Amino acid sequence: MSPESTLSTFTASDGENLAVQDWPLAEGRVPRAAVLLVHGLGEHAGRYDALAHRLNGWGFEVRGYDQYGHGESGGPRGGLSSDTRLLDDLADLVESTRARYPRDTPLILLGHSMGGLVAAQFVARYASRVDGLVLSSPALDAGLSPLQKLLLAVLPRWLPNLRVGNGLQPKYLSHDPEVVRAYLADPLVHDRISARLASFIAHGGPAVVAQAARWRVPSLLMYAGDDRLVQPAGSRAFAAAAPSCVESTEFPALYHELFNEPFKEHDPASVLACLQAWLDKHFAPLPV
Repeated sequence: MSPESTLSTFTASDGENLAVQDWPLAEGRVPRAAVLLVHGLGEHAGRYDALAHRLNGWGFEVRGYDQYGHGESGGPRGGLSSDTRLLDDLADLVESTRARYPRDTPLILLGHSMGGLVAAQFVARYASRVDGLVLSSPALDAGLSPLQKLLLAVLPRWLPNLRVGNGLQPKYLSHDPEVVRAYLADPLVHDRISARLASFIAHGGPAVVAQAARWRVPSLLMYAGDDRLVQPAGSRAFAAAAPSCVESTEFPALYHELFNEPFKEHDPASVLACLQAWLDKHFAPLPV
């Protein structure tokens, strides 16, 4: 059985504090790889506790962190201090995580929603720094209306720190009402987004899709066909353009939070079975 997670503070290159959560393996177990979780808009790393323990059970050590302006990390809720802030922080965390393990320990990024966008942009820029990428409902298409596009052409320049409601409807996170209730009651969840962060998401998705044909990192793309929070069209476009190193699976009936949807244990068609099969293929279990 894996130990409980531990909390610590990581100091980013600009001196800002980021909250970090580690889910280690039991003492003496050698990890197959390390997984670095990158959470979505308005949430925090602690919401991935069940997934982290599942990954522990498969032999992976797990680390997550609260992105700038989220959870217990510094920064105004939903704010962004610079256009590259989230990528710079991820670069710092990748370097820090690498330093924790022997040089031959693989590192996998697992990003959900906005975190999937951040992880994908990082890999597009710095492919050699990671050994694998898992994308869960990545925000590759924000589905903006003409009015929203017009506002984003103006606001980030003049009012980059203006923060408003992000417009996400929690009822479409998962078909499990308990997941929705827990999300709404979570004091670390917020619904703020700044003009600069909205611009990062709106422009970052198409930029990643434009890089798809040149992808070279082994990647698993999983997305919800009935996603009401990001447009699945972005994932479909990425999958269509990407080479064979990218394996993609659409789950037509699922909502946005794939790992929080109800599932039957040992169902070969489940999201967890898809993830486990991909991990077993690319990061084989260590001999006992």
